[in-house]
Amino acid sequence: MSPLAEVAWVFFKLGTTAFGGPAAHIAMMRQECVVRRQWLTEAEFLDLLGATNLLPGPNSTEMAIHLGLIRAGWPGLVVAGLCFIVPAAALVISLGWLYQRFGHLPQLGRALVWVQPVMIAVVIQAISGLLRPAAKTRGLALLGGLALALALAGIDELVLLFGAGLYWGTQHWARQALRPWKSVATLWASAGAKVALPTLMTLAPSGPMAYSLSALFMFFLKIGAVLYGSGYVLLAFLQDALVRDWGWLTASQLLDAITVGQVTPGPVFTTATFVGYLLGGLPGAGWATLGIFLPSFVLVALSGKLVPRLRQSPVASACLDGVNVASLALMGAVTLTLGAQVLQTPLSWGILTISALLLIYLRINATWLIALSLLAGALMG
Repeated sequence: MSPLAEVAWVFFKLGTTAFGGPAAHIAMMRQECVVRRQWLTEAEFLDLLGATNLLPGPNSTEMAIHLGLIRAGWPGLVVAGLCFIVPAAALVISLGWLYQRFGHLPQLGRALVWVQPVMIAVVIQAISGLLRPAAKTRGLALLGGLALALALAGIDELVLLFGAGLYWGTQHWARQALRPWKSVATLWASAGAKVALPTLMTLAPSGPMAYSLSALFMFFLKIGAVLYGSGYVLLAFLQDALVRDWGWLTASQLLDAITVGQVTPGPVFTTATFVGYLLGGLPGAGWATLGIFLPSFVLVALSGKLVPRLRQSPVASACLDGVNVASLALMGAVTLTLGAQVLQTPLSWGILTISALLLIYLRINATWLIALSLLAGALMG
């Protein structure tokens, strides 16, 4: 199989089976690309994760695009992103059709009762594998523990990422008596969109706005270019504009759209696809999907080649170490939060335990575990 075909297959499979949000998606990418196929090392994967967390937009989608670029060059960049996004978007469009026809969503919740503990086990396995290259010194381990505590306390993720990177880079500079400015500037260049891309805010319609495909596209292009955070942050953006200011959707429709993005495999930001379908059918779904994901391709194309260069500079490398350990802490915080919500019954604890044993000791492919859990949920529900 050629590298490009391999990229297409891996990310198509993930686009159809990767439930559970960005942390779970990244865990499955690690298993496919690092453990099974050895496209890159654990340390290289961790560097990509740290750099990706500094960019706005859907993190797991940007990670997929980065990995496609590494494996198959520029064609891989495009193919990985499309194969991860398109299957999920197609499923969301089908749910949008059912929603418009019957006025409610299919009953997905019962099946997800079986899937969610499996996804937590997958993330725990990924964290355990990434922990050694991330916390490679006692100082980094302590920094990661502090970042985890602050994340659980509700501190903004960007404050943690940039703060950990700047602190650890400054520590290294102080020890080595180096001038850090040029090196640190290289690191921040990978996140330069944080400053530059918000100018797209001025391109998006503001104030009362009648629906049109162009307004829909520009709105989601803005979100894809400037939004940090989870699907809940996306909910706040959509609530303010689409429900409160423009009246394009009702609050109930918006909550259903967020739910669809959360419970379907692939990128959570396919919420935009569902919204676009409700507003404009297939053309609306297409333009909304293109708008929210297009910035990810551009950001990875601009920053992808910078990540390996960071390791060539001692100070920039130290900054990246700090960002990496904070990224892993954020994954841990998400896992603990989700675990508190999901692991509330003996069944969920049993599924988690069995899944963890199968993943760690028998090295079962996570895709098979997810498929089996979905089947069990459908049969037992």
